[in-house]
Formats: sequence, structure tokens, C-alpha cells
Amino acid sequence: MQKRDFLKWIDTMKDSIATWDYYTDFAKVYDKVDKIKTELYILNSLIKSQNIEADFKKLLKEYPQILKAIPILIAKRETNIIINDAIQKYYYNFKRQNYSDDNYVLFMRKTGLFDLLTNHLISNLYDYVLGVEVGLDTNARKNRTGTAMETLVESYLIKAGFVKDRNYFKQLTKSKLEENFKVDLSSIKLNEIFKTNGSSSEKRFDFVVVYGEKYYIIETNFYSTGGSKLNEVARSYKELTLEFKNLSNIEFIWITDGKGWHSAKRNLNETFDILPHLYNINDLDNNVLEKVILKKTSI
Repeated sequence: MQKRDFLKWIDTMKDSIATWDYYTDFAKVYDKVDKIKTELYILNSLIKSQNIEADFKKLLKEYPQILKAIPILIAKRETNIIINDAIQKYYYNFKRQNYSDDNYVLFMRKTGLFDLLTNHLISNLYDYVLGVEVGLDTNARKNRTGTAMETLVESYLIKAGFVKDRNYFKQLTKSKLEENFKVDLSSIKLNEIFKTNGSSSEKRFDFVVVYGEKYYIIETNFYSTGGSKLNEVARSYKELTLEFKNLSNIEFIWITDGKGWHSAKRNLNETFDILPHLYNINDLDNNVLEKVILKKTSI
């Protein structure tokens, strides 16, 4: 391939890869709320109660399962909640009752849930929790961006004729790659490159493509916004490129995109200069995988 112009290349970065379900995954929201639908309908009887503490205790006696629906009312998905106050530290379990009814009444009162139910405009806890779950789901957008980029790259691998678990593989660790394909990656110091020393989780490669006598390791990401993290990302992949340089049967491919890279242009340029296989979505559109892996010259 002829030498590419970095400035022209970075100008082809996309501003978004959002799909229809990127902003809110309603299917996931509905599924989560439906799992506690019965408990929410039972708790609905407390709305506008004139004696809410006594009514809550009665419900707790008759339907102890209502406890599991309480954390989401304060926008928490965990079933264990720790509360600190001047008197003591509380470790509430909402899966299996571990305190007296009075202590759970205290929780409902102090967190403002009783006030919410008796004095504010809530007519249906199912609808209320739907809104809470929609809000919480926005926190997952960052993960969906990474997943969306992986899904996009995978679609181009399939278009190029590769088949999952036959000649391309997803989310392989270094140890699995060595074990499954008998390749020696002992010289690659992933922990040092990605600052994961002491971490219990092993670095995973997004894709590994096997073609002929070669293994193509592919990493993907997308950054719609800038930040100091991008400088570290560019540095990590620059180091990884240098590590792979001495392995004749392995090619490293980094596919990244997003307008966020304009804030880390200098660092990305340094990686661009030493990594021959640094591509973006525009390159995928121009059949770069076929050209690099399959060695097709006329497409």
C-alpha cells in the first residue's frame, strides 16, 4: 500500500456510530422491570397511604418478596445497600431480610421513599421504575459504543468471507491464543503495556483472524469525545505495535474511529507512523480487510 496522509485520514473520522437502540435499550429496560412487576403492584397500595409505616409493615409480613423491588426505587440495582449515620452503620439486604421490620421502615423513611409515596405525584410504581431504568440505562452507552464498534467490524469480517469460530474468533486472551493456536507470545508484555499489573482480568483481543500461515490480531474502539485517556490509548497501541514487530507470523491491526481523536491528534499520528495497519471505518468501507488479509488488489 502507498504511504497515507495522516491529516487526510483523520479527517474521515466519524462523529457517531449510534444505532437505533444505542440511546436506550428498551428491551433490556422492560425485561428488568417485568421481573419485579408483581412486587411493584403490591407496593402500589402504599401510594397516598394515611398510615404508611403500619401499612408497609403489614405488606412486609404478608409479602416479604417486596423487599427486592425497593433498591430500584432509589435507583440502585444492588440487593445489598450500606447506610452510614451518626448512630451506626447499616448493611441492608433486600434479597433476604436481615434486619427487623422497624429497621426497614427506618430505611424507607430516611431515604425519602415514604415521602415520595405519600406526598408526591406518583400514581404507579411500574411506570416510575420504567423511568428510573431508562435513566440508569444511559450509563451503559459507553459500553454500547465499544460493543457497536465490535459489531460493525465483525460485519466487515463476515462480508470479507470469514466465519466465526472457524477462521475468526472473538475475545481471545493471550493465554487462549497461545493454547489454541500454539503461537508464542511470551515476548508480549500486555500487563505492562496496558497497565494491568495485579489485575485479576486478563487482556482480551477483540478478534483473531486465522488465514494461511498468519494470525491477525484486531483491536477496535470508537471515541466520540476527547480526553486525556486517548493519549494513553494511542501510547499503548504504539507499544503493542513495537512488541508485535518481531513476530513474523502475527500481524497487528488496530481499527479505531471517532471525532474524539482530534484532541489527541499528535499521539495518534505517532502511532500512525509506525503501525502500518491502523485503520478507520472509512478504510473498512474501502475493503481494507480484503486487501490486507486476503491480499486482494482489485476490489
